Amino acid sequence: MDWFGWRLSKDAAADGAAVFGLEAILQDLERRVPQYLDDVDQGRLVYPACKRTASDAHGDVRSIWDHTRLEAIRYVTMVPRREFVLLAEPARQPDMLEAYLRQRPHDDTVIEFTGSTMSDLAMAIVAGFNWLNHCAALAGVDHDKFSGTLSNFRKITGLAQQWWAMEGADERCTRMLAEHEKPPLMLYLIWTEYTRLAKEVASAAFFGSSIDQAIDHRGDVLNREFAGRPDELNSALKELAETVANFESARDPDDPIS
Repeated sequence: MDWFGWRLSKDAAADGAAVFGLEAILQDLERRVPQYLDDVDQGRLVYPACKRTASDAHGDVRSIWDHTRLEAIRYVTMVPRREFVLLAEPARQPDMLEAYLRQRPHDDTVIEFTGSTMSDLAMAIVAGFNWLNHCAALAGVDHDKFSGTLSNFRKITGLAQQWWAMEGADERCTRMLAEHEKPPLMLYLIWTEYTRLAKEVASAAFFGSSIDQAIDHRGDVLNREFAGRPDELNSALKELAETVANFESARDPDDPIS
């Protein structure tokens, strides 16, 4: 069973990426998260990403989606001693999942680490979800789309725990990784959920509360801009429709959108 998909950033792919798999993913995050936070600290990017407008640097819907996801994942990368690599360590998954299921929900987006690796990772995962909830409120995401975020992820984690408790789980995991499939490692679990929720944030931030209304508004703008030029208007309207359709069907910010 191929549980979850993953795509390296375009920059990582462009690097020639002779490496494949979990270590490549971890290296990608180790490079991109600090780079992004430095851009924010230097004032090169509006932060959080969900507050950007189309005229801001990286104010397109793809960048808002990608950067909101980075903002959420940063918490686990900040756990001391590079311990976040354990999220991808098959042998540590039972302990990881157990620690997460023991973790009591909290509302913090600023956290203090305790020195207990598993507890710190669990706390950081929750903080990432809290950040996405915060961004959802800023962007005006429909409440129903974010309702029960932590309880839903707890159910997913419980299913993963059952998977790892079955006989032969280590061997199945090894085989799946060798075949470039994705077993239920905690790294994949959180990345998939962060990606899905960050998309909702990006949609509300870029298109507003209703994509249909945003299309109608943009269509009115294009009608005025290309008045008397029907060919150019039709081309612009077609491009707009394709962009929206591609965004709605995309599963990752690196999927073709525009």
